[in-house]
Amino acid sequence: MKKFILSAVFLPFAVVAGVNKVPKPFMEPVQVRSGKWPISLESYGSTYGIIFRDQGVMNEEVLDTIEFKNVEQLRYLDKALVALKKGNNGDEAKFGNYSVKRADKKYEGVWYILRMKWGSTDFRQPEADIMSKAIRGL
Repeated sequence: MKKFILSAVFLPFAVVAGVNKVPKPFMEPVQVRSGKWPISLESYGSTYGIIFRDQGVMNEEVLDTIEFKNVEQLRYLDKALVALKKGNNGDEAKFGNYSVKRADKKYEGVWYILRMKWGSTDFRQPEADIMSKAIRGL
């Protein structure tokens, strides 16, 4: 009986301790692009991710995530975007599990293609600037 009473007394503390272990974001999610083809930059704990809708799948909404283990890995993406902005059409920055390629479109300006093993999305220069600004703010 004593064990039952003691467990009833300590149960609320155990629940509160468990809730506090849920990873909380260091930053608010940054909405790079909304609408039909969203892209967002998010963080939980020390892990960061770029979440985007895969443009290779047209009949379903498939969201893919490129994960970064720390902010240094994310800053490499920023360096790649800065270098590609100064570069030429067809330039590509390759990383372990993803790549970013500059793909200019006539009459539409500078575009980028973000590819990982199973998915891809494209975005314009203003969206790349939003991503870079958010990364530099970390």
